[in-house]
Amino acid sequence: MSLFTSLPKTDLHCHLDGSLRMETLCELADMQGIRLPALPGSAAYDSLEQYLQAFAITCSVMQTADAIARVAFELIEDAALDNVKHIEVRFCPTFLTEQGLSHDEVIEAALHGMGSASGKYGISTGLILCAMRNSPPTQSLAIAKLAITYRRRGVVALDLAGPEAGYPAKAHAESFREALRHGLHTTVHAGEGDGAESIRQALVDCGAQRIGHGVRVVESSELLDEVIKRQIPLEVCLSSNVQTGVVASMDNHPLRRLYDLGAKVTINTDNRLISHTTMSGELLLAHEHLGFSQAELTKLISNGADSAFLSASERLELHGALDVS
Repeated sequence: MSLFTSLPKTDLHCHLDGSLRMETLCELADMQGIRLPALPGSAAYDSLEQYLQAFAITCSVMQTADAIARVAFELIEDAALDNVKHIEVRFCPTFLTEQGLSHDEVIEAALHGMGSASGKYGISTGLILCAMRNSPPTQSLAIAKLAITYRRRGVVALDLAGPEAGYPAKAHAESFREALRHGLHTTVHAGEGDGAESIRQALVDCGAQRIGHGVRVVESSELLDEVIKRQIPLEVCLSSNVQTGVVASMDNHPLRRLYDLGAKVTINTDNRLISHTTMSGELLLAHEHLGFSQAELTKLISNGADSAFLSASERLELHGALDVS
């Protein structure tokens, strides 16, 4: 077992519909008579928008409750086998209703699969529902209300995902106010496909408690100072940031600078299949390309525990499981 596998880990930013096993994707497609185009993870991407197109492939085989539950179980199983002690999984349930499933059936299937694996492997989990930037605000409000309905059954937060440029977060501010009023946590994809203003809107207009990616915060010294001062957790995903062209190369990724300046950075997979990665693989990249020592990797993991959408007692328990407190 390598050092990177042996380290107990967290993963706060992982998309269910981007993290299927390749063999499961192919098997589900065969069972349902779906002809797959080029498989996710088999080609380079030129932009965030092109990267997001891969989700049409994965979602096409996840239109039954059994398929959703299977994918959810296998994701938690794979994370546990990679020595992940806590994982927060996110997806937009609307994408899995194209063949007649209701939103409730989709969410319940995901929670069932995650719960079964959590019980088997002793890994803690949370489900995050994604509203989409390029959908009408009425649809994001509907997702927020679904998240509220399931907040005591495993849903821990509301997210805003999808293409950033041209789709401002502030258009969905009401949905996030509603979530916060009902005690849900909030995270927003920002500073990936668009610049620092995207992050500012996520924080100011949506009340985001964490920022998904957020690496373009370095484009504004004022905002960077604020994020560091407030210790806003950034859910950094090295592989996908390079694949979507957010950063030019792994060696130039701003994670190193953000860490050295004292930002609350965490490291995550984003999409295990589409980015062809694991948590151990992401830690290896941080070590090989950005010079993170074992002690610094442990700090990144500790940041993940600090930033998890858990109660204070659950967070304390997680720190114990990670042995990084």
